[in-house]
Amino acid sequence: AMKQINNHVILVNEKDEWIGTCEKLEAHKSGQLHRAFSIFIFNQKGEMLLHKRALNKYHSGGLWTNACCSHPMPGESTLQAAHRRLKEELGFDCPLQNFFTLRYKSSVGNDLIENEYDHIYKGIYDGSIHANEEEVMDYEFVALDELKNRINSAPHEFTEWFKLAIPKIAN
Repeated sequence: AMKQINNHVILVNEKDEWIGTCEKLEAHKSGQLHRAFSIFIFNQKGEMLLHKRALNKYHSGGLWTNACCSHPMPGESTLQAAHRRLKEELGFDCPLQNFFTLRYKSSVGNDLIENEYDHIYKGIYDGSIHANEEEVMDYEFVALDELKNRINSAPHEFTEWFKLAIPKIAN
C-alpha cells in the first residue's frame, strides 16, 4: 500500500490548502497544482550543492538542479518529506529551515507540466554525501557567482524550477 501512496501527490489550491490527491504522473500530465518542496544545501563556505538528475528520471533527466526536490506524500508533512528525501537521494540529513515558497508552472518536457506550490528549505552541511545512483548522476558544490555564470551561459543544462528560484537566492 505504501508504494501506491508513494506514487500520489497532494493537490492544493492557491493558498496551499489540501483539495485532494492524484497519481504523480497524472498530476504532471494534466498540470494540476500540487504541493512540492525544494531543498537548497550550502557548505560553510557558502557554496551551493548542485546535483545532476539521473537520465532515467521521468522528466528533466541529465539536468543540473538544487540538492533535492520532491513531493510530500498524502499524510506526510512537507518538512518530514524533505528530510526523508535528503536521506533517500543523497544519503545524509541536516537541520532545515523555511526559506521561501515558490509558486510556478512550467513545461518540463515529455508533455509534462510542473505546476507546483513549492516549499523551499535551506540547510548547511559539510559532511560526506552518499548519492543514490538511481536519482543522482553527479553532484558538486559551486560558488554562487560561478553558478550564475553557468546558468547564463548554458541555461538548457539546468531545470526550469531551479532557474526560477535562483534569482531569489543569489542576487
